[in-house]
Amino acid sequence: MKSDELKVKNFQTFNRTLRVIFYFSFLVFNFSLATVFAQDTPPDEAPPPLRTVTKEEKTQLNSIPDVKSHTKVAIELMSNRLVQAEHLNSTTDFDGMFKELGGFHGLLDNTLEFLGKQDARNGKVLDNYKRLELGLRTFEPRLETIRRDLPTRYEEYVRKLLIYVRDSRSRAVEPMFGDTVVRVPKPGEHF
Repeated sequence: MKSDELKVKNFQTFNRTLRVIFYFSFLVFNFSLATVFAQDTPPDEAPPPLRTVTKEEKTQLNSIPDVKSHTKVAIELMSNRLVQAEHLNSTTDFDGMFKELGGFHGLLDNTLEFLGKQDARNGKVLDNYKRLELGLRTFEPRLETIRRDLPTRYEEYVRKLLIYVRDSRSRAVEPMFGDTVVRVPKPGEHF
C-alpha cells in the first residue's frame, strides 16, 4: 500500500514539474516571439555607402595648403558629387547615386577634419568654417529633393545624411562661439 502511495506521490510530483517546465517554456517562447515582431527594421533596406574620397580628390585637396582655397575646392567637389547624385537619381540609378552620396559624405568628413586641425583662433580658419556652413546650407534642400523621390529602400541613409549635414553645420559654427574666439591679451599688452 505504501509503495502505491509513494508511486502516486512521485507521479504527482513529476506531473507538477512537467507542467512548470511546459508553462515556463511557453512563456519564454511567447516573449521571444514578441521581441522578434517588435523589431521594425525593414528587410529590404539598402546598406549605407562607403564614405570615400577618391585618390584624385585627395591629391587635389592635399596639394592646396591654403585654408581658404582648400575649403572652396572641397565645397566645389561636394557640389559636383551632389550634381552627379541628382543626375543618377533622375535616371533611377540608385546604386550609383548612393556611391556619389558616400563620396559627398567622405568629402564632408575630410573637410571638417582639415579645418579641425587648423588653429581655430585664426580669423581665416573661422571665416572658412563659416564658408563651409554656408555651403552646407545650400546642400540641404538638394538632398531633401533627392530623398523625396527615392524608393523607401534607399531613403533611410539619405535621411541620416541630412541629419549629419545639419549636425556638421552646427559643428562648423561652434568655433565662432567658443571661448577661443576672444583673444586673450598677452602679459603687458593692452587693447
